[in-house]
Amino acid sequence: MMWWRRRRRDSEIAPDEIFLDASNAPAFDRARFEGRLEKALSPGTFFYLTATLILLFSILLIRTWNLEVVNGSRFATESEHNSLEVRTLFAPRGVIVDVNGVVVADNVEKSDGSAIRNYLFPSLSQIIGYVSYPKKDSRGIYYDTTETGITGLEAEYDALLAGKNGQLLTETDVHGNVRSEGLIIKAESGSTLRLAIDVKLQKYFADAIADVASTEHFIAGAGVILDTHTGAVRAIASYPSYDPNVMSNGGPAATIAAYNANPGRPFLDHAIQGVYVPGSVVKPLVASGALTDGLITPNTIINDPGFISIPDPYHPGKEFIYKGWKDLGPVDVRKAIAWSSDIFFYTVGGGFGNQKGLGIDRLGYWYRQFGLGSPTGIDLSGEASGLVPTPAWKEETFNESWYLGDTYFTAIGQYSVQVTPVQMARATAAVANGGRLLKPALLAGQIPVFTKVAADPSMLAVVREGMRQSVTSALAGAINLPYIKVAAKTGTAQTGVRNQYDNSWVVGFFPYDAPQYAFAVVLERGPEGAGEQAVNVMRDFFESLHAVNSPYVGGL
Repeated sequence: MMWWRRRRRDSEIAPDEIFLDASNAPAFDRARFEGRLEKALSPGTFFYLTATLILLFSILLIRTWNLEVVNGSRFATESEHNSLEVRTLFAPRGVIVDVNGVVVADNVEKSDGSAIRNYLFPSLSQIIGYVSYPKKDSRGIYYDTTETGITGLEAEYDALLAGKNGQLLTETDVHGNVRSEGLIIKAESGSTLRLAIDVKLQKYFADAIADVASTEHFIAGAGVILDTHTGAVRAIASYPSYDPNVMSNGGPAATIAAYNANPGRPFLDHAIQGVYVPGSVVKPLVASGALTDGLITPNTIINDPGFISIPDPYHPGKEFIYKGWKDLGPVDVRKAIAWSSDIFFYTVGGGFGNQKGLGIDRLGYWYRQFGLGSPTGIDLSGEASGLVPTPAWKEETFNESWYLGDTYFTAIGQYSVQVTPVQMARATAAVANGGRLLKPALLAGQIPVFTKVAADPSMLAVVREGMRQSVTSALAGAINLPYIKVAAKTGTAQTGVRNQYDNSWVVGFFPYDAPQYAFAVVLERGPEGAGEQAVNVMRDFFESLHAVNSPYVGGL
């Protein structure tokens, strides 16, 4: 190789080198390398550069030989058994809390990264509802990756609670070992749902309903407590209830079978879906209408001898007898409410003797003013409307004419009047607050929505006085308590093919001097003679609150 030979140094000096001296050096631009002599790279530099390139190329050849020839078949086999999988990152479902931040429903994470719902207050099962979980096939692969609300608030606010699932790209080898992971989409947690319900109040209320219903052999019961100023639902209970954890998990099957066989129908939300004949708890509403319309005054006296008789226009000499529950003698509207005079309200509703009555059209008007016969608008699906009967409805349903007796029975909450507990709590709140018919609110912080009842506020005050008298000296005396002033109205409605069962009602508000909360409780299909038991629910409830010095009954 020629570059390997030593070059012979030329000893002859070139002329231009003779004249290059210090005197002409300043003429060169040193920054542009003028006046500098070029010097060729040494042969050693070329040697080391060439050796380095040869070494790198050799390493590359050896590595390629190792991958392709020596270990090629093994690596090919491993590559065939490696797999890429897009895994779902399950979004945590939003937590549900009560008005004070107490957790009502949260999540418990499972080993595969998914989570199960954890419901801490089964007495709220019909309100909170339950969910269905993501589903796997027989190979353990998820074909449904959503956690979906099925009933109650879980279904009503599913979009808010659900969040958004994420995705993770995972490479695993033949042994199931994770070789690499890469996040594709980040999971987004669901939002927190804050309820207007106070779970401490809820527990005492639900326990009182369940205890009295089971002890007195009622098949079911329900109750609602509303804030009379905002419509916020502070407690809402339906008995019997079910465990939403069981329903979400799909078992045990025996437990679910027992739910289905229960005559009290645990899956029915009795507070908003159960419809009941209200009996005498509608009498404050009828009194409000009759007073406002001027048919009676607060001082009007109607004699209650325990019955009234009406001549049969189709059969001369015969009479229709309409009985009251007791001979109460002369009563004004306050006493009629307190002692639940059927004769007074027969007369006010349909008229008798010289006393003009509301009549069925005006009676229906006042029921509808207080929200009966239509949904309240509470944030739950499946709410029942109830029924306010009319002559047209009777003609269409039974192909029969409307009679005066139908008006009488409608005026005392019998015949075909049907209401829900939440409707009665709402109507009672309107009596308590001076005529604002509020929409019940299950979520905290909602702006109150209401319509104005056409009743005269001063006449509503008279009705409240009658409800207070019911507690202090009449039928609701079980809740005449020294530590809280309550106003109430009891009611009993017969049910069954032979009227052999009683539905027991109580509605009211507290404290009496400055109403803050309205309530309605119904116990369904108890034995005959058990019609006054609902008031004992409220007695037990107030006693439980008083025992813990609750601020709801004046404690700290």
